[in-house]
Amino acid sequence: MDNIPLSWQIGLLLLLLSFTAFFSIAETSLMSLNRYRMRHMAKEGHRGAKLASRLIAQTDKTLGAILLGNTFCIVGSSTLEVIISHRLFGEGDYVLMWGSLAITFAILVFSEISPKVIAAAHAEKLGFASSYLLYPLLWLFNPVVWFVNLFVKGFLKLLGVRVNFEHAHAVTTEELRSIVSDAGQYIPSQSRMILLNLLDLEDIIVDHVMTAHTQVEFIDLDHPVEQIMAQLANSHHSRLPVRQGDHEDMLGIIHVRKVLPLLRNFHAGKTPTREGLQAAITPPYYIPSGTPLYTQLQQFQKHHERIALVVDEYGEFKGLLTLDDILEEVVGEFTTQSPERTKDFHQNEDGSWMVDGSSQLRDINRKLKLSLPIDGPRTLNGLILEHFEDIPEPNTSFKIDDHRLEIIDAQDRIVKRVKIYL
Repeated sequence: MDNIPLSWQIGLLLLLLSFTAFFSIAETSLMSLNRYRMRHMAKEGHRGAKLASRLIAQTDKTLGAILLGNTFCIVGSSTLEVIISHRLFGEGDYVLMWGSLAITFAILVFSEISPKVIAAAHAEKLGFASSYLLYPLLWLFNPVVWFVNLFVKGFLKLLGVRVNFEHAHAVTTEELRSIVSDAGQYIPSQSRMILLNLLDLEDIIVDHVMTAHTQVEFIDLDHPVEQIMAQLANSHHSRLPVRQGDHEDMLGIIHVRKVLPLLRNFHAGKTPTREGLQAAITPPYYIPSGTPLYTQLQQFQKHHERIALVVDEYGEFKGLLTLDDILEEVVGEFTTQSPERTKDFHQNEDGSWMVDGSSQLRDINRKLKLSLPIDGPRTLNGLILEHFEDIPEPNTSFKIDDHRLEIIDAQDRIVKRVKIYL
């Protein structure tokens, strides 16, 4: 080495430090790449993304090649530092010590920390660019990397460590929810809400969104035919459950469209027969209480149904669920609502809201942007009764989770109207 000019030695030292910086950039940028964006760009034909995907697909070999090259460069830099120090300052312990400190400082600042910080900040640009040089280097170092990895795999096996790079970046539902929530400007707020609501369908059961049996509008076949026809003509629903008998047995569902000829005859003065009404009834579709909404959505599709009767473990009718109820959980409330539903919420001049006690807590939270607990009772009345463990008197004010509420009307063991202050 003494025959090599000093300027060449210094130039070679700077070149090795540059190579070390390159390997640091390559390692950090590749490991920091957004895997999903990289795969999308690779499918679109981006050359750098394709190379980066191939490198990350064999992470053990890629890291082996990077660290092998990095180690060679650092060892070479340290060796050159000793030779240059001896030529400039002679031999001695202090020369060796200060030379080692100087090369350590240079490697840390210029070849390790600074390049890695830059690579972390511009992972995509630098990761794709470094792939063009790193990919042929991986092929060049492959025999050495293969030999070294034999000992690495044996050591990991001795430690009982199992490595599976294929599933290392699998996304759980909670992680996907966080990704969608943090998408920000990349996904419109309405689309982001729909995606999050879709992910929540597995955690919501039919009991949370069904219409309670006390609020379901029925057709009672024991009533006079004239009364039934008048109810069908004035109903705001296209499908209605039908019951009959002292035990109010459910006979099925009647579709208003199927009785339009009977309604025309009724308005023309011809009263239809009860048998004609019964012929328009389709068998009921029962579903068990506690079914997740996502599962029920699939069942609706499988059985070609749009309305279901929810029953408990004893077969008792608990409520009614429609396909629209599930869709509203995903896209929000529809603009067309029956008058009964629009009466559930009324805003006062002071900004407070008058809410019906039978309103669903999920609907209240969604409409008024509140966070009332939904892991217990489903309705506002049930939540209040659970809170007091008694029937509260009118004009009673109280707080639930920092939300101020006031009982306006309570009768027949039910809280009828509640004022919610925002």
